[in-house]
Amino acid sequence: MHQNVQDLSNFYSHTKLGRSVKSILADNVFSFWPNTKGLTVAGYGFTLPVLEPIIKNSKRSLALMPEKQGVISWPLDKKNICLLCEETQWPLSTGLLDRLVILHGLETSENSRDLLLEIYRVLGPGGRALFIVPNRSGLWARRDHTPFALGRPYSLGQLERQVTDCGLLPKAHRASLFFPPSDSNFWQKFSPTWEAVGSKLSQHFAGGVLMLEVYKQIPAPVKPGLSEFVRKPLDVFEGLREPSGKPVTNPYQSK
Repeated sequence: MHQNVQDLSNFYSHTKLGRSVKSILADNVFSFWPNTKGLTVAGYGFTLPVLEPIIKNSKRSLALMPEKQGVISWPLDKKNICLLCEETQWPLSTGLLDRLVILHGLETSENSRDLLLEIYRVLGPGGRALFIVPNRSGLWARRDHTPFALGRPYSLGQLERQVTDCGLLPKAHRASLFFPPSDSNFWQKFSPTWEAVGSKLSQHFAGGVLMLEVYKQIPAPVKPGLSEFVRKPLDVFEGLREPSGKPVTNPYQSK
């Protein structure tokens, strides 16, 4: 079940909690990829809160949003880079992207494996993707007033197994959002302190979200399926026994 794009936009733009989350996640994404000069950078899901720092010097940038979520125009003061797409069929050529951020995209997907295979397709050689998903053991996945409560939360092991099965190999990970999901001024005031302490104590257990950086495996892993079936066609008469005995002659056949 996808979230509504307007609800997501309102959370990150018009609530104190959302603005804190935006600042923290954007800083984390930038720390993974501080230099994207000359690269093609994209986001999938609702990535507007974290894209701005990494697209300033990029060669090309775009924000893909699933059709069931909806799309808005962004940025407001420049040429729009947002487009609507079908979840597992993106209007991008194979190998186009150098960097891809997925936020509010994987956990709400109705076809997560096909989505991961599409991510694999659009990444170029050496391309990297950064998944930001709700932490199964964190508080944020249990609070309905945040966008991280909708969809399937992940443990680090679950996320790593799922992406590896589609040819995306884990490179680095961390956790984020260590402060409670509360609009209280007290928690908002000390959220940077919580983040600093939490990042030193835990890399995947306590935080509200998990961040996993992966890269594209070349060549793609071989999976059983249609391609295997085509490579190993069955003979029409495979399994039939060889005829035995003398052949039967036609008594009406002229000699």
